[in-house]
Amino acid sequence: MLNHAFTKHLEDILSEKVETVKPVSGGDISKAYRIATSYSNYFLKLNGADKFNMFKTEAYGLELIAKTNTVKTPRVLAFDVFENSAFLLMDFIDSKSALPKDFITLGEQLGALHQNTSKCFGLDKNNYIGSLNQSNNKHLNWDDFFIEERLLPQLILANSKGLLNSKETPSINTMKGALKPLFENIQPSLLHGDLWSGNYLIGLDGTPYLIDLAIYYGHNEVDIAMTKLFGGFSNDFYKAYYNILPPDTPTNQRIDIYQLYYLLVHLNLFGRSYYGSVISVLKKHF
Repeated sequence: MLNHAFTKHLEDILSEKVETVKPVSGGDISKAYRIATSYSNYFLKLNGADKFNMFKTEAYGLELIAKTNTVKTPRVLAFDVFENSAFLLMDFIDSKSALPKDFITLGEQLGALHQNTSKCFGLDKNNYIGSLNQSNNKHLNWDDFFIEERLLPQLILANSKGLLNSKETPSINTMKGALKPLFENIQPSLLHGDLWSGNYLIGLDGTPYLIDLAIYYGHNEVDIAMTKLFGGFSNDFYKAYYNILPPDTPTNQRIDIYQLYYLLVHLNLFGRSYYGSVISVLKKHF
């Protein structure tokens, strides 16, 4: 629980008196609290001071997506370090289970978000996927970006952890030879970057919100691939989304490959239980 000094620091930021502080489930990485004042409710993420950059880049992502005026994100109120703890303070979003019409809205708004483009793939700063570093060095070509900034770092990490061996790891040339024909005529879209069912909320009025971002400019199908990896999105969502950005012939192949990135992340975060899924995709495509 928060000590008196930390609570007073939050009151100074909010200019409101804190009435209650209650722990809530906030993921595997940080502690999370619901901060109630007489005026409103706020969401606090708390971690060690060494995680300040993680909160800084999360705040940057939330604000960047908010500026597109396509899909909402919780308003960021502060991110800082206090008493050796890094924190991120946002509005608390009271949420409900998604109805079919809410999934339609989410699909339409994600399609609108993905129409925000850039000259390059990547981002002007690196960020995180879960607790792992995510490199966003800019590239003009999607195959260069996806292989060098997404697959390769995770493959190297898996090798260093003894989760994959060198014979199981394709070379850069092998990956480029296999992926280049599938990655033609792809334009950069602003992505959520980690869009599984735990990383969106539906407000009580049906408004979708995106949370826990890993943003960058990449192929729009990367977000769709993650929505399909662990379930939680309805057919209404996909129908609404594809009305805006329709799939093409290689879409299913690409989704399989994009899911490999997330499977490698899970392999590196959670261990051997994801090994079979990773090897299956590697053998299929490389």
